[in-house]
Amino acid sequence: MGEELIQQVIGVDPAGYRPHAVHSEERVWTETNCYIDVWVEVLHSLGFDPLLGAAFTLSADFDGRQWSFIKYPPEDLRHVYGIEVAELNVWNPVIDHVEEELAAGRLLTVEVDAWFLPDTSGTSYRTSHTKTTIVPECLDRRGRRLGYFHNSGYHRLDGDDFVGVFRLEGFDDPNLLPPYVETIRLPVERLTDAEMGSAGRRRAAAHLARRPGTNPVARLAAGVETELARIAQRGLDYFHAYSFGTMRQCGATAELAAAHARWLDRTGGFPDSPAADAFEEVASALKQAQFRLARAASGRTFDVVATFEPIAAAWERAIEGVAARHG
Repeated sequence: MGEELIQQVIGVDPAGYRPHAVHSEERVWTETNCYIDVWVEVLHSLGFDPLLGAAFTLSADFDGRQWSFIKYPPEDLRHVYGIEVAELNVWNPVIDHVEEELAAGRLLTVEVDAWFLPDTSGTSYRTSHTKTTIVPECLDRRGRRLGYFHNSGYHRLDGDDFVGVFRLEGFDDPNLLPPYVETIRLPVERLTDAEMGSAGRRRAAAHLARRPGTNPVARLAAGVETELARIAQRGLDYFHAYSFGTMRQCGATAELAAAHARWLDRTGGFPDSPAADAFEEVASALKQAQFRLARAASGRTFDVVATFEPIAAAWERAIEGVAARHG
């Protein structure tokens, strides 16, 4: 994709790209959800620390059906990094908007069909149609090549995948609704590290102030309990869909919260608190609990109360420990 690329904003080298540490293979949950993961890598590639803006993990909740689908809120991106994010009105073909925004030095988040994303080989690529979010960074319209952030990395696609992901030619169906697209306006003048650090700590205090009044992991346990019969009846496909929105999101939230808590301690001049360790305990225990729930999909018993009591207790220690120092 070298010299023929028409539009490129950051200048990422796909061959030498290294994901951020929160996506390392050593972590319990190497991915969270498509929106969080793509923003981690975009911020990382822009030279920002994604952990500064991860305070949203501290206000996560369980609504009775699913765990919070955590995201970098636009206000947090604005306050911490000076990045402005807003929905884009899609009135032209998406590829036109991508080309125009990249030429103007702006990025976009774009909802696409993972069927056409080769980085999802083994899961969705050419096997299932699933909605996901990418951030195009490098466009060669004539050569039909695209460099894009997705999940935990930076990737390339071309040819038929390019045609499909932008809904060109035979994939152009007027009955399809336009995708959800956001424009990302980068700061004209970069904030100093001190300014970003202060903003990150203020956002942490704000999210702690709106944290749930009751333990969300305990309520998640109650939700899993009521879902057990349905999981056993519907099997593994239903388990995977249910677990993604509940146990995986909770576990990944906890692991990212642990990293943010360590950043808060470090920048606030505190020694490491037990809170980060407790969040990591939640993350690890939920990975094991997810395995047990998978066995329940095959008809085996799963003691929800015994499994979740120590996890809920660890979450309580973690969130209250962070609040005691940084709330």
